[in-house]
Formats: sequence, C-alpha cells, structure tokens
Amino acid sequence: MGIRSRLLVLVFSILIPSLVGAGLVIYYVYHAQQQSYRTSIQDLGNAMAGLLDKEMTERIKVLDTLARSPTISDNNLEGFYRFAQEVAANHDAVIILSDAAGRQIMNTRRPFGETVLPGMPESILSQRQKLGPLPPVVSDIYFAPLSKGHSFAVQVPVERNGRLLYYLSTGSFTSQLQKLLDDHRLPAGWIATIIDRQGVVAARSLNPDKFVGASADKTLLRKIIAEKQGSNDGVTLDGTPVTAFFSQAPHSEWTFLVSVPSSALTGTARQATAFVALVALLLLGLGTAVAAVIARKTAKPLEDLRRAAADLGEGKRVGWKPSGVVEIDTVSLEMARASEQIRSAKADLEMRVAEAVATAERSQKALLQSQKLEALGRLTGGIAHDFNNVMQTLTTGLQLILFATVEPRVRQTVEACQRAVERSAELTRQLMAFGRVQEVHLETVDLARQLEAIRPLLIGGLRSDIDLNIALPPGLWPVTVDAAQLELALLNVAINARDAMPLGGSVSISAGNLTLTEAAGELVAGDYVRITVTDTGEGMPPDVLSKALDPFFTTKPVGRGSGMGLPQAYGFARQVGGSLAIDSLPGRGTTIAFHLPRAIESLPGRNLALPQPMPGPAGSSGTLLYVEDDPLVSSVVAPALRAAGFEVREAANAADAIVLLASHGPFDVVFSDIVMPGQSTGIDLAEHVRTRYPETVVVLATGYSERQAAVPGVKILAKPYDVADAVAIIRNAMATEPGVRDTARVPDA
Repeated sequence: MGIRSRLLVLVFSILIPSLVGAGLVIYYVYHAQQQSYRTSIQDLGNAMAGLLDKEMTERIKVLDTLARSPTISDNNLEGFYRFAQEVAANHDAVIILSDAAGRQIMNTRRPFGETVLPGMPESILSQRQKLGPLPPVVSDIYFAPLSKGHSFAVQVPVERNGRLLYYLSTGSFTSQLQKLLDDHRLPAGWIATIIDRQGVVAARSLNPDKFVGASADKTLLRKIIAEKQGSNDGVTLDGTPVTAFFSQAPHSEWTFLVSVPSSALTGTARQATAFVALVALLLLGLGTAVAAVIARKTAKPLEDLRRAAADLGEGKRVGWKPSGVVEIDTVSLEMARASEQIRSAKADLEMRVAEAVATAERSQKALLQSQKLEALGRLTGGIAHDFNNVMQTLTTGLQLILFATVEPRVRQTVEACQRAVERSAELTRQLMAFGRVQEVHLETVDLARQLEAIRPLLIGGLRSDIDLNIALPPGLWPVTVDAAQLELALLNVAINARDAMPLGGSVSISAGNLTLTEAAGELVAGDYVRITVTDTGEGMPPDVLSKALDPFFTTKPVGRGSGMGLPQAYGFARQVGGSLAIDSLPGRGTTIAFHLPRAIESLPGRNLALPQPMPGPAGSSGTLLYVEDDPLVSSVVAPALRAAGFEVREAANAADAIVLLASHGPFDVVFSDIVMPGQSTGIDLAEHVRTRYPETVVVLATGYSERQAAVPGVKILAKPYDVADAVAIIRNAMATEPGVRDTARVPDA
C-alpha cells in the first residue's frame, strides 16, 4: 500500500469514527430531549386534569351549600326555588331538584309548580346506580332538551337526619369548560381537548364549535381506560398526525388530552441528522483532497530515503540533503551519521566480543570458586565433628583433674588449659559459620541484651551513610536459639540491606511479643517474639522475591554474594521452630520478619564464662545409657557421669544402644552423640526411645550435624560441653519431664 493510500486510510480512520461518535451523541441527546419533552407535556396534561377535577369540585361545593338550605328543611320549595334561581343566574347554569327515583320536582329554567318536566339525563341515572345513593355524581356529555345545547350535570344528595330526601343537580353548558383551555396558551399546532368517560368531546382549543359532541378514536379511548395516563400515536378529528398525551382526572373520570403534531416531536432531530450528514460529506471530501496533496509532496522524499537505505545496506557512504519534511530530514540525517558510525561500530563490536569472552571466563572462575567454598564448607563440618570430639575429651579430662586435685599450681595450669579449649571451640564455631554449616548450640537468651551486644557488629557491616536504629520495648520474652547463628542471620540481613541502598538510607530493627491463637503458615499456635528488620532500599520485584530464599540465588554481581545469606537466616529460624517472612515492593524497601518461639526455660543465672565445678554424686541419680562412637570421648565422659552418681552403661553406636535398651532397659536417661557410624544416627535413636520408652529422658550431643533434631522433648548439647552443664541439664530434664520414673529408685540388677 502506497503513501497516498495510507494517508487516505489515515484520514478516513480519523474522520469516520469521529462522525459516527457525533451521530451517536446526537442520537442520545435526541432521545434524552424527546423523553424530557414528553415528560413535560405529560406533566401539563396531569396539571390540566387536576384543574378539571377542581372545576367539578367547585360545582359540587355550590350544590352542597344549596342542599343545606333551611327552606328545604321547612319544606318551603317555593322559597328554595327563588334562592336556586339566583344561584343559577350567577353561575349560568340550571338547578334541578329531583326525587330519589330521578323525577324532576323543580327546574330553574321552568316556572315553579310546573308538573310536566323532562327526566334526568340517562348518564346521571347510570352513574348513580353505579356509585350508590350518596356520593356526588358527574354526568357524561348530553344534549339538553330545554336549552338545546351540549351540557353536563353534577348531582349531590339532600339529606336530613340521615334520611335521603332529594337529589340536587346543576346543569352547565360545555362551553363553560372552554375557559380552562383559553387560560393556557399552547404552542402553535398543539390541541387541548376535554372528553368525558365515553370519549365525547366536551371542549377543544381548536375549532370547538365543529368538534364538541364528537366522539374520540376508539383505540385512544381503550388506552385511556386501560392506562389512565400516557400517550398514543394517531390522528386528530380533522386528520392531523399527532401524539396525544392523556391524563384522566381521578374524581370526575373525565380526560384531558394534549395533542402534539408528530412533526414537532421529530423535526429537530431530522434537521440535526441532515446537518451532520452534510458536514460529514464535506469533511470527507476535504480530507481526501488534503491527503492527496500531502501524499504527492511526501512520495518523492520517501523514494530518496529508500535509495539512501539501499546504499547504507551496501556499505556505501550516504549523503544528506533537505527535503522540507522534518521527519524525513531527521531520518535522512541519522542515516548519514549511521554510515559514518558503521566502521567504528564494527571495531567496537569486536572489542565487546573480546570483553564478553573475558567476562565469561571470570564467571567460570567465580563458579569454580563458589563450588570450592561449598566443598570447603562440607569439609569444615566433617573436621569440626572430629575436632569437637577431641576437645570434648580434653574438656572432660581437665574437669576430672580439677575434681581429683587440690594442688593450686595444678589447678591453675588446668584452668589455663580449659580456657585454651574454650578458645579452640570458638574458633571451630567460626570455621563452621564460614562454611555455612548450622551448629546446634541452643541457649536461652535475652533478646534485648543480645541485640544491643551485636550493635557494633551490625554497624561494622553497614556503611557510614546508612543509619542503624534499634527500638526494643521492655518485657521482651526470652528465646532459645543458637546465639552465634542469630548474630550471623541478622548480619546477613543487614548486609543485604546495605547492598540494596547504594545511595545510603537507614536500617531499623524492632521487636515485640506476639501470641497466635491458631496456626498461621509455618507457625503453630503459641507465643513468639517477632523481630523485624526494615530498610529503605530499592526493594524486590515479585519474580526476585519468589526466589529470595532459594539457596545460591543472588542478584548481586559475580563475587559480591553467594546467595546463602537469606537461606541461612531462614534455616536458622526454622531450626528453632520459628519462621522468616519477607515483604518487599520495588521502590518501597524491604521488611524481613523473624518469628522465634518463646523460651520454655527461664534465662540462665550462672556466669558462663567461669568453669563449673565437677558435680558430685547425689545419692543414686538413676540409670544412664551413654552412646558415643569415639573411645577417647567415652573414656573420660563415662567416668565423669559415674562420678556424678549415675549408673552408666556404654554403647558405641545406635544399633548397640537399641540392643542394650531391649536387654537391660528401660533406662532413666539416654545420653547419645548424634553423628555415629552405621545406618542410624543419634536422632534416629532418640525417635526410637521416645516411641518405645516414653518415660526415658533423651539428651543428644553433637559437634556437627547436617540433620537437626526434631524430636519433641529432646535436649541438645553442643560439643565441647562442660560436664557440669551436661549433668545439670540431665538432672533438670529428669525432674521436669512428665512421666519420668523416680530417679532415686534402686536400678535393676
């Protein structure tokens, strides 16, 4: 399709919808005006029907006044006749007194005492029969025999002491109703008409002498009877097409008509439609002519532009010359510049390819480095297990020496060795943190103190242009966590926040107590402490947020992150029975919420920095099955447990322990390592004991485990542990665990 055709299509695509829209608007406005027009005409008919009823009511009031005349009560009909003649003369009407059967007794248009009088109009009698003896009655149109004109009558009863004596009627010419129409000037061509119940014309604003007494269209009359008010399309008595709006008066049941010529209702819309059509044709013609002229002026520069594009594709130099069309000149100029830039772009492309290759090599190296770190983490965990067993042997042996000697110099030397062992344990925990290995070292901590203690660590992880705010309310519940892993989790979150705020910002840490009455997501019902970390950084889009907790997922450049920060924090929270949730929106920052279960135990009161004395025997502490695969560890821990008063049996693995449980059990306590040779671990053994021997206390110890204990009621000790701590935990568990047997009993032989 050529440029000329496209311009024509463009013109038509703009004009035609605009014209169609204008037509729809005119159509809507036309119908809205029609509805408003019809409503106003109907309101006029309703008002005129009300005036018609008012006219009839005035006549009824006059008759009611005459009916109360004392001359009737005194049976002075001649006096009443003179009074009625005066009233009739004032109202240009005839007043008739008749008996209950409808026979006239007195007629003001006839001398008093005349006995030959015409009967009452048939419509009065039929309405009286229809409505009963007492209500006022309005007749239909009738031809009066005495006055020789179209008339109508109104009749009321005359009562005395609840007894019907007479009927009093007034007859009036229909011409008196003409004043109702003359008082309201209607637009030219409109016709106002009053008809009775039978459709006989009583008054008409146009040619009343010709049409009074004529009957209206039967279709219109049926519609009036059915609907009481509304409109009807038809013709007038003189054949003019009209829309007749009718309203029936509720009391007299006569109807007022307003007939509007059909041309008056539709003429405006037809004129507007014709005008719009004419304008549309003019606009289409003008648009076509303008499009043709512009197309001719545009075609040649476009052809020049096409040839320039072909030259550019062939690598030729493209010149530039103005054409007078701004857009085409702009494209032509850019093509000329592009031809000059192609050569430099080729060289630049070669350089970019070289850089991409180098980047790929760096990415490969980074991947290899990440894999090495992962392998180092696993290696670190394995070494930590063996190293912790060695330190456990040293710790317990040193405690036994302290227990056995009172020599001051020996005790000083042993205490120095104990401090060295504790330092070695701390170095082991740092190595495990470097290798991303979760260590089980649970303790009940005061969150407020813990968060304040790690404030310097967090500040060191942030930049100087980032503010750190910590807001902690009083009365925070304690939690049982691995303090080192809590510090690492918060540090990882703070570092992520730092990297999300390259231009600076703030990190806010707050906490509060929370009670869940029912399960919510990963959390069961219970008491929790909620810790929130909020930053003012860039936030995360939904696709990144959905993967934020995936191991190794990161949006940072290669070498800037391993993708294990948030997964470590999530693993820490789940490890202690809590959860971690992330709320983030692009441009709105990120909020990370930890939910940590409230600690069952109270905060420890002892000073953990001081070595505890070796516990002495407390009578019979009960039977204890000690499970440890490392003979160095068992050679020093088992005697220490015996020295604490326990009757100890030893097993080298979980399978041997299960055999001893079956042959010599049940035991009061099972104290087992987690990582052992064989198919079963200490966790599997704990699950077996809790299932088969629910009264037995289970305590597990480990220096490293990729599988965390999830057995309810099982205590966890981290190697190397203080034997005094181990004995205290075992005794406390035996004292508080529901269902545990009396620990002072004599063990079975």
